Amino acid sequence: MSLEEDNRLLWKGLLDGDKQCLFDLYNATYFHLLRFGLKICNDNELVLDCVNQLFLHLWDRRQKLQPVQQVQSYLFTTLRRIILDQISYKSKIDTAVVRMMSEDEQNVTSYEEMLIRVQGDQEMNQRLHKALTKLSPKQKEFIKLKFFEGLSYDEIAEKHTQSVKTCYNVIYDAIKSLKKSLSVPLREK
Repeated sequence: MSLEEDNRLLWKGLLDGDKQCLFDLYNATYFHLLRFGLKICNDNELVLDCVNQLFLHLWDRRQKLQPVQQVQSYLFTTLRRIILDQISYKSKIDTAVVRMMSEDEQNVTSYEEMLIRVQGDQEMNQRLHKALTKLSPKQKEFIKLKFFEGLSYDEIAEKHTQSVKTCYNVIYDAIKSLKKSLSVPLREK
């Protein structure tokens, strides 16, 4: 059986909700996708994140996906779109930060504006604290290592004797939980 036929079978299993097929498809295509992604973008961390986002996206949307004949081509195309979206997003964020910094230098903030910002920050801190309490100790630890200490997924995996895939999954689930908690206004909780 050819690689593409194997991929088609794994794809069908994924559509049927078989998690093992997702993992097998991930393992069968991971290095090809990684190599392809690095040709588009030279940022290793970004490409790693995008490959994992691709498979998380596939799993989340498996009921809406259609059968495909060229699975690897489909994965390459989807990965390319995810990488380009991330590059665009980062560019917009960088532009916004530069614009905000230049505006801050030009504008002197009034006392009332400062009070409003402080109150907004306090509300966000309360919401964030409440959202963090909903995470498991492992999720809290991995989030701290990734985003506050700046460790890579490989370093986190090594430090906790876990697989890199487990680290991605734990952090993804934690971020998903935080997004869900932070998207609901504080008064509704």
